[in-house]
Amino acid sequence: MALLFANNSSLANITALPSSVSGGGLNLIKTQTASSSSSISFVNGVDGVVLDGTYKEYIFKFINIHPASSGIFTFNMSTDSGSTYAVTKTSTFFYSRQNESGSPAELSYEAGYDLAQSTSYQNLTDVFGTNSDDSCSGYLHLFAPSSNTYVKHFLATVNNTYSIESFIAGYGNTTSAINAVDFKFSSGNTNDGIIKLYGVS
Repeated sequence: MALLFANNSSLANITALPSSVSGGGLNLIKTQTASSSSSISFVNGVDGVVLDGTYKEYIFKFINIHPASSGIFTFNMSTDSGSTYAVTKTSTFFYSRQNESGSPAELSYEAGYDLAQSTSYQNLTDVFGTNSDDSCSGYLHLFAPSSNTYVKHFLATVNNTYSIESFIAGYGNTTSAINAVDFKFSSGNTNDGIIKLYGVS
C-alpha cells in the first residue's frame, strides 16, 4: 500500500517554509568580470553597489580568478569610499593542501600570511601561477560593514590550483563604516574571472 504525504508533512515533502522561519536568501547586488584588471573594487553607491545597512551580511563569490603573473589573491577594505584601502586588520590563515602528485598532503598554519594590526592587503590564497588552467575560486563573508559600534568581522575560504584550500578569519579593527572593498593580486593584473557580490537577507 502506497503512503501518501501532504505537502510539508515530512522533510522529503517540504514545499514551503513556515512564515515564522527566515529563508536567508542571497540577493545578487553586483557582478564584475576581470579583464586585465589591476584591481576589482566594490564601492557603496557606485554602479548599483550596496555596502550599507541594507544587509547585515555580505558575500563575495570568486569564480575562476586567473592571474597575469604568479601571485597571491588579496583584499582590503576602505572607510573613505575607496580613496584609500588601508583598514587595520588582525587575522589568521591556515590551509590544507593536496598536490596532483599526492605529495605533499598537509594541513598547515601559515603565520606569514596572517596579520596583526596591519593595514596591508589580506592574503586569500597561497601563490599560484599562470598556466592556462590555473585559477582560484571561493568566497568571502563580511559582517555588518556599516556598523558604527563594532569591529568588522570577515571569514573566507578559497581554493586555488594544486588544491590548496585556504581558510582565513579576522576583523577590520575599526568602528567606522566599511563602504568599499578591493581585490587584487600581490603582483600583476587579474587576467580574467568573475566576482559576485550578494546581500544575505
